This record gives sequence, structure tokens and C-alpha cells, in this order.
Amino acid sequence: MAYIESKDGTQIHVKDMGEGRPVVLIHGWPLTGDMFEYQTVALLEAGYRVITYDRRGFGQSGHPATGYDYDTFADDLAAVVEGLELSDVSLVGFSMGGGEIARYLSRHGASRVAKVALVASVAGYLLKDGTNPDGVDASVFEDMKAEIRKDRFAFLQSFAKTFYGVGVLSKPVSQGVLDWSFVLGVMASPLATIRCVDAFGKTDFRPDFKSFTVPTLVIHGTGDATVPIDPTGRAAAKAIAGARLIEYEGEPHGLFATVPDRLNRDLIEFLR
Repeated sequence: MAYIESKDGTQIHVKDMGEGRPVVLIHGWPLTGDMFEYQTVALLEAGYRVITYDRRGFGQSGHPATGYDYDTFADDLAAVVEGLELSDVSLVGFSMGGGEIARYLSRHGASRVAKVALVASVAGYLLKDGTNPDGVDASVFEDMKAEIRKDRFAFLQSFAKTFYGVGVLSKPVSQGVLDWSFVLGVMASPLATIRCVDAFGKTDFRPDFKSFTVPTLVIHGTGDATVPIDPTGRAAAKAIAGARLIEYEGEPHGLFATVPDRLNRDLIEFLR
């Protein structure tokens, strides 16, 4: 474990494991880099060097009052890539983490990057407006922020069930996974948790797609009720030259835990 200092002095908590070609895993909201437990083990056993980090405001990284926008998040990713002197690196972004990749490629280019994978990613455009009729209504994000302000802990427990597709009859993950996700979520700064709703919900990544000049894999569940596939995964695959789209029929947002073996196989096949 180590810390890398970002451009504005925020300390970014990094885990750097193994040897071989490097893969950076970029986590989703409201979790930490530890959400990639299943993927980390599989990638290490497949012979890769695996780097995870906690986004500013989350996990064991610094919790500043500012910087919860994608230009800053992309610069934090650049600090990790440059600080560890990575080259020929593959970037894998889950959910909110896909936005880091899109903005990183726009701001910093692909000279250090070999491949990218967008997994249940927000890259595309989530907010519903005149240019994006398949997006999510702004009221949904306002309601989320209001619930977090009222009782962040109750919100996290409720949100996890939708995240993993848990219902009365559907139990795709154990209670242990739900409890673990809650623990990761409560490690975040309340301010970061709130401000990132606007970041991932209202940032338009469509202009960033022209900067994807490396092989790109898009994986998304068709049953994703958190990040709908049409304005994100399908839009990204259509707009990124040469991108490959794999749709997981019926899978919810948290497919890293609902179908980890399938995701690991698809990622490793792509990386090879």
C-alpha cells in the first residue's frame, strides 16, 4: 500500500500488487478500490500486475472539500499512472470509474495506455435532456442527494439492493456482500458521496469518445437499474471506433459480484 499525491495535494491511497503487464481498476460510487476483490484475485493469478486506488473522498484516500469533478478525477488517475511510472497499462473502469477513463484520455492522451474496458460504466451521458431522451430524469439525482443528507446509512443499505438486483425472490449476492458493500460505502466522506452524484449523473462524456484510440471493451448488464444501458454502454460502443460490446442479459449493475467468474473470463480474454 502507498499514497500518491495528486496535483492539488490530495493523498490518493493505492494498492499495487503482483508483476506482469499492469492493469488499473477504477472503482464505482460509493465504494472503494477494494470492490474489485474477485477481479484482483483472478488477474493476479493470471499473471498481471494489479493496481487499485480509492477515489478522492472515498476509502483511505484524502477527503478534501473540493475536487469532485471529472477533470480533477482524471488528473488524479494521471497522478497514479505517472507516479507508478506505468506504461502499456490497461484501464478498467466500473460505473463511475468509466468516466475517469473517458476524461483521462481526453486530458492526458493514450500514450501510456494499451487497452481500456468500460464495465457498467456511466461513460455516455446519464442525464435526460433534449439530446438524451433515454437518460435518467434529474429528479432521481436530486432525490438521491436528499436521501443521503437525511440518512446516508439507510440510503446505502437500500441502494445496495438495487445495485445488486436483490428482491423478494432474487438473491444474486449474499447478505455478506451487502454488508461488505455497506462497510466500503460508509468509509466515504458524506460530502464526496453527495457531490459525486452530480459528477456521475450530469457529466456528458460523449465528446470524450473521440479520444478512445486504443482497443476498447464495453460490458454492461441489460437489467442495470442503476446505470441504464442505452445512454451509456450501448451509446459508448456505438460511438467508440472499433469498440466491442458484450451485454450480460438480465444482469444488474453490480455484476462484478453477481457474475464475477464470467466478468473475469471476459476481461482476461480481452487483456490477452
